[in-house]
Amino acid sequence: MRTPLGRVRNLGSAHSGTGEFWRQRITAVAMTLLIIPVLFVVFLLLGRNQAGAAQILGSLPIALIMLLFIITSAWHMKIGMQVVIEDYVHNESLKLIAIMANNFFSVTVALASIYAIFKLSSGV
Repeated sequence: MRTPLGRVRNLGSAHSGTGEFWRQRITAVAMTLLIIPVLFVVFLLLGRNQAGAAQILGSLPIALIMLLFIITSAWHMKIGMQVVIEDYVHNESLKLIAIMANNFFSVTVALASIYAIFKLSSGV
């Protein structure tokens, strides 16, 4: 329900929060399911030298599990931080800058993590 002034200014519910809500829940469930294999991989890596770690991380199933976990957790982090920014930053230009910085940071973290896993798995 909007007031006439709200209709003129286009203020009120944009009805766009439900999609982000469900995306965050889906990424949370995906991370919950992926954490068990990721912990298994971490326990396999304990006490190994670089060659042993490269051999484990170089296998396709392990690499896919790690890649899925990195992408899912970075996406979940981005959505969660964006919700906080949208709710608590009231200056529109500062909000836009913060959301852009959040997107950049999330992509950077994901790419750096993928690069680190790739470098470790290739043994370089």
